[in-house]
Amino acid sequence: MSARILALVGSLRAGSHNRQLAEAAAKLAPEGAEVVLHEGLADVPFYNEDIDVEGSVPAAAARLREAASAADAFLLFAPEYNGTIPAVLKNAIDWLSRPYGAGAIAGKPVAVVGTAFGQHGGIWAQDDARKAVGVAGGKVIEDIKLAIPGSVTRFAESHPADDAEVAAQLTEVVSRLKGHAGEAVAA
Repeated sequence: MSARILALVGSLRAGSHNRQLAEAAAKLAPEGAEVVLHEGLADVPFYNEDIDVEGSVPAAAARLREAASAADAFLLFAPEYNGTIPAVLKNAIDWLSRPYGAGAIAGKPVAVVGTAFGQHGGIWAQDDARKAVGVAGGKVIEDIKLAIPGSVTRFAESHPADDAEVAAQLTEVVSRLKGHAGEAVAA
């Protein structure tokens, strides 16, 4: 069984180290796992129930929901902005949580990883993302974690895919998430 894992990156910057991590996860995905980076989070308007009306949902939000519906699992890449989750990632979670109780993320396995400049690698943001996605109905896999500190210096001259330690850790994360996705489909 192949698992389709939707990657959501909480940074919009083209050269973002978290985006590079997501690219590395896609490149290094083990056989039977496909990591697909969702493009277009910058175009999704802030969640507003007034515009979340069947038949007139904003196109970017509808595309996000379609991609999420087609996914077997989610891999969130959470940089840390001012000690917490970036708004773009929280907004994606909000859109995927609706309609209440039946959102596209409901019951699907979710892992949260990331990198940040600080010495803790963004764990506050990652913990906040796990909390938000759990409340939104996702099945947070608490024991899949990867927080890489010192991103600015560690990845200054190389892509995360070229860092042997990071590559091995990302491969393990995707492999374990694939296993959880397979369990969810079989259930």
